[in-house]
Amino acid sequence: MLNKNQIQDLLITLKHRFETNMQRHKNLSWEKIENKLLIQTEKLFSLFKMEQTGGEPDCIGFDEKTNQIIFVDCSKETPKGRMNTCYDDEALESRKKFKPEKSALGLAKEMGIEILTEVEYHHLQTFGEFDNKTSSWIYTPEEVRKLGGALFGDRRFGRVFIYHNGAESYYSVRGFRGKLLV
Repeated sequence: MLNKNQIQDLLITLKHRFETNMQRHKNLSWEKIENKLLIQTEKLFSLFKMEQTGGEPDCIGFDEKTNQIIFVDCSKETPKGRMNTCYDDEALESRKKFKPEKSALGLAKEMGIEILTEVEYHHLQTFGEFDNKTSSWIYTPEEVRKLGGALFGDRRFGRVFIYHNGAESYYSVRGFRGKLLV
């Protein structure tokens, strides 16, 4: 649980980011977001973890069906505190040598967030250029995962690419981006 100072500092950071990047959330007001956050303190903890690991979370929309605000990691490169992860815990357990400390899905669960889907990853890229030097694991459909693979995306040569790799692989420049619904 966060203390009052941590909550206040986080809200100041999020408000500043919100006001600096209005193109990401044209029809939303900070007051509405802050009010939703203050009544859902467990979401503040997840946003704190996103911020602490270098994700620079920001609001990128509002889901009218569920009445939820959508926060996504908007750091230019994949968050530094979430690199060197294989895809999931099954992949982590399958590694016999040189295991990474965590898996992307495992760490996301600990943080109370989800990793982005392919559609969400492409949508994020409409707000700017992300992952020009890094790559991010994205949610992998079960039929791909059953075959041992996992998907990741990045931006190179002015466009977004989605690739595959063995789920147990990990690299110093691959992490994951998260999403949180508030």
